[in-house]
Amino acid sequence: MNDRTWPHRSETSHFSTLPFPIKNPIRKHQNPTKNHEKHENSPSTAICLRQFRSPATSRRSDHHRDFAALPNDVLTKIAANFSLPNLQTASLVCKAWRDGLRPLREAMLFLRWGKRFKHGRGGVKVSMEKALDSFLKGAARGSTLAMVDAGLVYWEMGRKEEGVALYRRAAELGDPAGQCNLGISYLQAEPPNVKEAVKWLYQASVGGYVRAQYQLALCLHRGIGTDQNLSEAARWYLRAAVGGYVRAMYNVSLCYSLGKGFIQNHRQSRKWMKLAADHGHRKAQFEHGLTLFSANSLTVVLD
Repeated sequence: MNDRTWPHRSETSHFSTLPFPIKNPIRKHQNPTKNHEKHENSPSTAICLRQFRSPATSRRSDHHRDFAALPNDVLTKIAANFSLPNLQTASLVCKAWRDGLRPLREAMLFLRWGKRFKHGRGGVKVSMEKALDSFLKGAARGSTLAMVDAGLVYWEMGRKEEGVALYRRAAELGDPAGQCNLGISYLQAEPPNVKEAVKWLYQASVGGYVRAQYQLALCLHRGIGTDQNLSEAARWYLRAAVGGYVRAMYNVSLCYSLGKGFIQNHRQSRKWMKLAADHGHRKAQFEHGLTLFSANSLTVVLD
């Protein structure tokens, strides 16, 4: 999936005053500790303590019961896009969660081996078949991370329909990478499904996925699947650039330079062009070099 760059075209208080009449005041030589212990252990006191139990304690107890009562299928969907550290943390909440999240923790093991087979890491020979098998086992256990990686392998093998099906599963479970890849797949389909593409790219963009933010900006810039809106396009370019997406940095520079989507600002344009150049963008390096050369030439003339 090749990315294209610049287009040619009030609650009440929990505390209250409770009148406690003192019927048996402590006598001068009476042991207050014993009196207190007797009072705490009396049946009437136990009822009173239950009645006036603090709301915070009550809420903690209720929440604990709610955590344990969460069905495993719901829990698995909620945690489908969790990484291994997040899964390990969630597994500490209660025994029910530890047991319910076991398939997803197993999926992380298959995901790790899939990446080893795909990239030849850890002394393992590259094997796309074994990588795909590992990713599919992780996907079968509910991990959207494994679904996306399996979809990528299918896509690289030319089995695009199977790849898109896995992207869709991950996207529907809220995975931003799956949503982004599904949107790009719709753009590259024959014929393209631009409405669906923009819908999924927008969801991934709102979720903070910078590649989706860049692709959405391109759609808004060109008017693909939506009305052309240069100011919105520039805003999404900027969000992707701030998130570290290099192509977006270059396009933000052009927006400032040409006054498209932003008020023309040559200082900001030079700033983003240099950032894109520093991150290896070839066009940005060339244009930033021309700017530096022109500045040096002007200095020589003035001298």
